[in-house]
Amino acid sequence: MLATVRRLLFLALVTYPAAAAAAPVTLKMTYYTSDRSNVYQCFVRPFVDAVNNAGAGVVDINVLFSGGAAIPEQPKLVRDGVADLAVVVAGYSPQEFPDTSVLQLPGLYRDGREASLVYARLAGEGALRDYRPYVFIGGYVSPGEDIHSRKPLTRLGDLKAQSIRVNNVVEGEALRMLGATPVMLPINRTMENLNAGRLDGVTVPDYMVFEFGFGRLTAHHYLVHLGGAALAIVMNQAKFASLPPAAQNILREYGGEWLARKTSACVAAKGQEVLAQLKADARRAVTEPSPADLATLQSVYSSVVNSWAAENPRNRELLTLVKAELARLRQEPPR
Repeated sequence: MLATVRRLLFLALVTYPAAAAAAPVTLKMTYYTSDRSNVYQCFVRPFVDAVNNAGAGVVDINVLFSGGAAIPEQPKLVRDGVADLAVVVAGYSPQEFPDTSVLQLPGLYRDGREASLVYARLAGEGALRDYRPYVFIGGYVSPGEDIHSRKPLTRLGDLKAQSIRVNNVVEGEALRMLGATPVMLPINRTMENLNAGRLDGVTVPDYMVFEFGFGRLTAHHYLVHLGGAALAIVMNQAKFASLPPAAQNILREYGGEWLARKTSACVAAKGQEVLAQLKADARRAVTEPSPADLATLQSVYSSVVNSWAAENPRNRELLTLVKAELARLRQEPPR
């Protein structure tokens, strides 16, 4: 009997290190809203599912929904090690992410795919200084945001005196030049202000019109294609460095350009679905700018880009980098 017990103890001691080594590393990721949101379905879920499937036995991501802090506080959760990974919205923290504003400039990118791939490449190469306190895993830029208002909005002149929620200061400047009063608010604080009448409308890409309840209150949709919103998945540097190389490689493989392509295709398809739904609803007015208004928009967007570039040498350097990357991207065969 004693011999049997000794044999079992020996086997347990021998096999324990191997079993412990096989246990996957669990990473805690915070996401600021629910798994029903389109951002989660198009951006977070594809990444998490791909990593967890490819990394079975190596790395596992556990997502905490409505997690931890307000949207502008998500970067701090990662820096402080409270979370291993988080989704950050650069426009809500312009002081922390000044370089990323180059991805939000209106009229510079043909669509969200272009902007997203430029984002992934520049941030992945370390050209955007904003991400040096983190490990940049992946990001995307939404399609150009449209204006969704409670008030009639069929021409640029209708924007005068309307208070419109914006995603970032660049977008706010464009709307200010168009006669509106921009109000920068995190998206999950917008509905209460819209409902209370403190806002007349919101800027969001079309695929988000019905998220957070905006579509219930807005019936006038003006397709101005302002600059997009930049979102990123960032990781705590120390945590990333502590991971085995296999886990690091898996995170890299399903971030970067893979995630940018995946997300931009998903949000573009959802945007087309929502736009068709809006146009089919007789209670709504969906308006493309007239040729005259389109010319005004293009002039304003060009002015916003030029003014932004003139603010400092760093902005001019970033704009040059983006234009060079866009030229390379546009010469690549379609993928």
